[in-house]
Amino acid sequence: MSNLTATCLIAALATGVGSFVALDASFAAAETLRTLTGAQIRTAFTGRQLTDEVHYRFVYESDGTLRSYSMGVKQVGKWRIEKDDLCLFLQEAEDSCYRVSQSGKRFELTPTGLGGPLDGILEPAFHGEGG
Repeated sequence: MSNLTATCLIAALATGVGSFVALDASFAAAETLRTLTGAQIRTAFTGRQLTDEVHYRFVYESDGTLRSYSMGVKQVGKWRIEKDDLCLFLQEAEDSCYRVSQSGKRFELTPTGLGGPLDGILEPAFHGEGG
């Protein structure tokens, strides 16, 4: 086998192995993200707040009240579970339901209709006025 052929073979094998490692890493990352059921969402969110720790926090009261603090603006609305979705009702234009996924301490809310995605961590609810 010529040096050029051997070099090409080694490069092809290295590329293939690298692709398998990258593919395996993406599967591992996908496995850690799990979609929650309605019951799991209720248990995780009731009495807690979802926050990105800088810009916003959503406080999920046990009576279904939703308090939103975003960039200094406070809103009060409602939240509820519909099937396996978390639905937020703050203003007509911003009402949306979300699929909830969890990876460790991080939660991702993906809209099932209109609206943008949310993500953050859940922590004990803070009941002050600050954002």
